[in-house]
Amino acid sequence: QLQASGGGLVQAGGSLRLSCAASGRNFNNYVMGWFRQAPGKEREFVAAIRKSGISACYADSVKGRFTISRDKAKNMVYLQMNSLKPEDTFVYYCAAKTDGSTCGTLYDYWGQGTQVTVSS
Repeated sequence: QLQASGGGLVQAGGSLRLSCAASGRNFNNYVMGWFRQAPGKEREFVAAIRKSGISACYADSVKGRFTISRDKAKNMVYLQMNSLKPEDTFVYYCAAKTDGSTCGTLYDYWGQGTQVTVSS
């Protein structure tokens, strides 16, 4: 299971760090990703990190502002979000896949989301 947390209300220009806790299986050998979705809209890719924890992929809309990382000892994945904008307001989900392209959007496991709201 995957559970995202850390969302909340923040002013534009502020920061939040989302966490994704993995349980029930060892996700250290999975590619981990973050997605986001607005009501009535399709889910969109945000970032992903490979098993090594070194190689990552980012959506153009978040490059330079968001950083994905993972802590294998804790079976956790993080999304540090800086310079937040009102257009970053979404429900954010973490996901896992056994393999495939880092930037690919087909995932095997999905967690519950966490709401991020950025006020102007």
